[in-house]
Amino acid sequence: MPITADYHLHSSFSGDSDTPMVEMVLQGIKTGLKWMCFTEHQDFDYPVSTETPAGTFDVNPDSYLYEFLKCREKYADKITLVFGVELGLQPYLSKKNAAFAKAHEYDFIIASSHLCNGKDPYYPAFYEGRTQEEAYREYFESILENLKSFSNFDVYGHLDYVVRYGPQKDDGYTYEQYRDILDKILEKLIQDGKGIELNTGGLANGLREANPCTAILRRYKELGGEIITVGSDAHKPERIAAYFEQAAAMLTDCGFRYYSTFERRNVSFHKI
Repeated sequence: MPITADYHLHSSFSGDSDTPMVEMVLQGIKTGLKWMCFTEHQDFDYPVSTETPAGTFDVNPDSYLYEFLKCREKYADKITLVFGVELGLQPYLSKKNAAFAKAHEYDFIIASSHLCNGKDPYYPAFYEGRTQEEAYREYFESILENLKSFSNFDVYGHLDYVVRYGPQKDDGYTYEQYRDILDKILEKLIQDGKGIELNTGGLANGLREANPCTAILRRYKELGGEIITVGSDAHKPERIAAYFEQAAAMLTDCGFRYYSTFERRNVSFHKI
């Protein structure tokens, strides 16, 4: 397996997973991974509904860390476990997210946009009353606003997450259609020394490509970007390292020769 680090994983410490951490670890070892980074969800002010009760996406960092340390010690001779978090960004939450990030010694922080102006693109309501292009553009514009207001993270996760759930998903979707705003996002990330994530969850959800799409990966490389982690976004054991062979092919096709890992917020590079 050309990529042996899965840097986007969720266990039962995330509100949308019911898998015990130890089951994820055992599957990671079986799969042949050398590194696994748990990135449990922290999305402050996630809208409350019958499907998502209050606190659904609020991780308990102390309980999470306690279980993580037990697993890390028990399986230290078989795999390196990394303590991470996936922070859901919105500009007005920047101070709250900054305080949360500083309060715990995470090895790795993914910044993600699960909410755009208070709405999750996962739900059809986000797209109602407008074209898919208008909805996607609002989502990308919100990412740029997040980048202007928050910087305590290492990579931005699944940059085009929105295309997983649009009415036509990635049918007709292209980088060129949103190039004006996507280039500003990529330039800002590179300027600030941040990386991006190649998230294979899009493939697992039936898209033609991963998140972000190949054209965005290639453009990031053209603009001078080098820091790129690979994550399956697995919430269940069977999804761990899914489509990593394809991910390696995508990266090499775009000109990347290395992928990245983080420990203690420091980046390392590994040959594909």
